[in-house]
Amino acid sequence: MITQPAQSRISTGLQFASALSRKTDTEAAVRDLADAVRTQTGRAPLDLAVVFFSAHHAEKARLLATMVREELSVDVCLGCSGEGVIADAEELETAPGLTLWVASLPQVRVTPLRLSFSPAQDQVRMTGWPEASTEPSTFILLADPFTTPVHGVLAVMADRYPNGKAVGGLCGGGHGAGENRLIRNEEVFDGGLVGVQLSGPVAVRTVIAQGCSPIGEAYVVTKAEQNMVYELGGKPALQRLQDVFESLEGAQRRTAHRALHVGIVIDEHRSRFERGDFLVRNLVGADQQAGAIAVGDMVQEGQTLQFQLRDAKSASDDFRFLLAADRAKHRNPPLGALLFSCCGRGEGLFGRAHHDSGVLQERMGHIPVAGFFAQGEIGPVGGRNFLHGYTASAAIFSQPEDRQELP
Repeated sequence: MITQPAQSRISTGLQFASALSRKTDTEAAVRDLADAVRTQTGRAPLDLAVVFFSAHHAEKARLLATMVREELSVDVCLGCSGEGVIADAEELETAPGLTLWVASLPQVRVTPLRLSFSPAQDQVRMTGWPEASTEPSTFILLADPFTTPVHGVLAVMADRYPNGKAVGGLCGGGHGAGENRLIRNEEVFDGGLVGVQLSGPVAVRTVIAQGCSPIGEAYVVTKAEQNMVYELGGKPALQRLQDVFESLEGAQRRTAHRALHVGIVIDEHRSRFERGDFLVRNLVGADQQAGAIAVGDMVQEGQTLQFQLRDAKSASDDFRFLLAADRAKHRNPPLGALLFSCCGRGEGLFGRAHHDSGVLQERMGHIPVAGFFAQGEIGPVGGRNFLHGYTASAAIFSQPEDRQELP
């Protein structure tokens, strides 16, 4: 069975299309998908194809990659296996699935990337990566969680490409090193990272919904060492935490027992802090004797910190709010999107299927969307790229803001 939306096309030549197959026969599925997207895009030259597939297709990944390139004559193909796949308004969390998303991007430079890491030699090998540049660009990154030091990769990218934003996810479907699959053109890998750099006349907006709502007050960190926070606003951090916990009532207090997190403000220049201003990290422990809390990241004195609560309502409200804010901020409509949703979200969190994909279509319109359920999500917060958890990370494609649709 193939499902497909209407294509997204604008007069300047940007086109996007997507389709989904539930077939377990990889060859038949790819042929159906290629026919479906070609029906939508006509004879437009395709610059980028992105494929996401469940573990059911992992062993045929090379056939999949070769067929996509041949059937569509596409310049660059990128893809990976996932815990489940996302296509338009549908999410297949455990069932077989293969989704194909294509883009015609006139005058946009699409550079395929590859990175591998050898722990034995402590050596990173980067293939196809452009020279260091301050040029604004977008990186779509897909990485294997077992073999890629993602934090280190993002740190290197921050130095090499200070104006490059990264969005993507950690692939899945396998249970250990060597079981996941990544695709770059016709090459298939069982580890490392693949991606593309996009630069030129296309806008790629990112929406990073970390699924939390702030609780209590925001405090300045007045004493900290590495990931240990000793004082918040001049008082023991653990006391501040206990005060916030005691201020909660009923359901919120029960949720806090299992889903309490810490939000670290990225941009300290704001006068007030809202959703999207925090980098959310796990609260990993406490030191009763020292009155300190342990955070799942490095914390510096002078930073602002606020406790966060994660539950289904907070996660849903967060995604809806951020998508609506993005839509209100930009004049040019969305034309297509890639969505990387944590495997800890989905039906297990929301109690119903198709939540994140449905919210994206509700807020952005019925545009071509593809994605997968990830083991970790990549996206920028406060102008810096991070690896997240429990997050919905979306890349939304549109015309650049200085270009308008022709009548």
